[in-house]
Amino acid sequence: MMKTISLKLPAPLANWLAKRANELGRSRSDLVRQALEEQRQNKNSKSEKSCAELMAEFGGFFRGPRDLSTNPKYMRDFGE
Repeated sequence: MMKTISLKLPAPLANWLAKRANELGRSRSDLVRQALEEQRQNKNSKSEKSCAELMAEFGGFFRGPRDLSTNPKYMRDFGE
């Protein structure tokens, strides 16, 4: 059983959806259902990562002091 919903889209997005549905030979509703289902599955799989997790691969990539404000020599001439 399907429930009917109504949503408002900005004109550019509505135009894109109509064009894409026509290209694929599918209905607009079908494309919206697919996008919602993909979003739901991504949320359930906990695939969202924190900023720290996304940046973890860059650990050790940058050289230099961890915190420039802890060493007065790095603050010399600051703001001049």
